[in-house]
Amino acid sequence: MDERPVFNQLNVIVRDMAATVAFYRRAGLEFAAEADARHVELKLPNGFLIEFDSADSIGTWDTGWNGTTGAGVVIGFALSSRDAVDALFGALTGDGYRGRQPPYDAFWGARYAIVEDPDGNGVGLMSPIESERRFWPPQPPPHA
Repeated sequence: MDERPVFNQLNVIVRDMAATVAFYRRAGLEFAAEADARHVELKLPNGFLIEFDSADSIGTWDTGWNGTTGAGVVIGFALSSRDAVDALFGALTGDGYRGRQPPYDAFWGARYAIVEDPDGNGVGLMSPIESERRFWPPQPPPHA
């Protein structure tokens, strides 16, 4: 029997759980978390599980961890509109989070931006894709 794996979980290792929880709550996630939590999880309506683990707890389940956080990933958030991308980007950067990619009209037809979470992970903010807004070749996006 050829059983394919199912991608159902994202584990993010964090240095400061309180800062991480504050950021993702500000970005729109709703979950319960104690101030001194070492592990926080959120099951999304589609069944996908996001877990945040404090760096000091990783050794309990990953003895090979190299000690880094903020790896080369972009955690994506779908927003309801192009204006919602601009508004959330403005709210997060207004709160002091680093805007890595200002909002722009991307070649694939969406409004897109990237903000960094407290550990330096990219958090992509994307509007619905509108086929009439697609273009080729891509133009360089604006710089932060």
